[in-house]
Amino acid sequence: MTQIRPFRALRYDPARTDLARVIVPPYDVITPAERTAFYERDPHNAIRMELTREVGQEATTDYSEVSDTLQAWRESGVLRREPAPALYALRQRFTAPDGRELGREGFFAALRLEDYDDRVVLPHERTLSGPKADRLKLLRATRANLSSVFMLYQDPEQKVASAITSAFAGGDCVAAVDGQGVEQTLAPLRDADAVAAIQAFLADRAVVIADGHHRYETALAYRDEQRAAAGGRDAEAPFEFTLAYFANAYAPGSLLLPIHRVVRRGAAPDDAAWSEKLPEWKQETVPLAGVDAVERVLAEVLAPHAGAPACAADDGSGTLRIFSRPDPGDGELMVRRLEREVLGAVFDLDPEAIREGAVSFPKSAPRAAEEVREGEGSVALYLNPLTPDDVFRVTGAGEVLPQKSTFFFPKIPSGLVFRPHDDAA
Repeated sequence: MTQIRPFRALRYDPARTDLARVIVPPYDVITPAERTAFYERDPHNAIRMELTREVGQEATTDYSEVSDTLQAWRESGVLRREPAPALYALRQRFTAPDGRELGREGFFAALRLEDYDDRVVLPHERTLSGPKADRLKLLRATRANLSSVFMLYQDPEQKVASAITSAFAGGDCVAAVDGQGVEQTLAPLRDADAVAAIQAFLADRAVVIADGHHRYETALAYRDEQRAAAGGRDAEAPFEFTLAYFANAYAPGSLLLPIHRVVRRGAAPDDAAWSEKLPEWKQETVPLAGVDAVERVLAEVLAPHAGAPACAADDGSGTLRIFSRPDPGDGELMVRRLEREVLGAVFDLDPEAIREGAVSFPKSAPRAAEEVREGEGSVALYLNPLTPDDVFRVTGAGEVLPQKSTFFFPKIPSGLVFRPHDDAA
């Protein structure tokens, strides 16, 4: 099913650049202010491979400047091409939101592009046409994969973990700490047996896109353009593959974090209204001292309901309400139930109102609590995280997750490896 292969990466020369100063987060999470800061941080910052300096320039650019910059960096030696194909193992060490020190190991590879209908590469969300059109301009101009798609695979028994880890035993590692405090260590994996073991393992499995749906669908569109231009298919053509990072969804350091909700339209219900609108839900209340206490309290009172319908509501009054009900066994995700039974029934918000901004989607519980206390919303609704089983069950059934269901952490920075299409795998 999933076909991967080693490739000859284009990488920053560590003698010419400080990797910590040139890697950047994925383009779609960079704010306008961060964009400016990255441009000013280093003349060789990877932001120049992803985004124009000003947001307003995106509509008219053809990204020829990125193509010229890429070529100039190659000619000057700032970027150098690996002499032989390899996979590239990435170890990320970080502090989780709950304070745990964790690590995740995955790898970069060239992934054969597959249409969604083939059920090899599975999406978990829908995409928008605007970002894909922009990324297609970039791919046409540079003929290179300048950032990776983030893929999840299922390996609860850790069958290929040792093959990935073996890459770090060599002396060819580079390391950097990014702006989020994540320590990134990259090492080429060239051992033929280890590479073959990983390829054989994935060949029997589908993978799920965690992040990068727009990039993946852009690569499909570009592949189809190139096939049409060539008048047929060449299975070995570089545009038949894209750059992808792979992680085991069941590894301890693969975090699927919840995305919470803050109601921005409508008042906070009182006790009677909650009981009236949610008659089938059990309600408990506990004191909540403030923003600094929210993660600890949620771990104590909401986390035990993981796997069952449950959420917590915080109106900033100092009392946290926990709602739970028996699991009906229908497999419905709590995020879907929340939209229908809480946002809909309690706050009278339909999907269109939610899309129009009646609800915000903070990626941390403290930020959700702050929004309520700063007057940006009336009630924060906290959720437990999804599990890998949830993600693979939904995508395996050909469905997508509801909007803003989960936040995969840590993200994969751009700038660790590039994959040019000239003489590429």
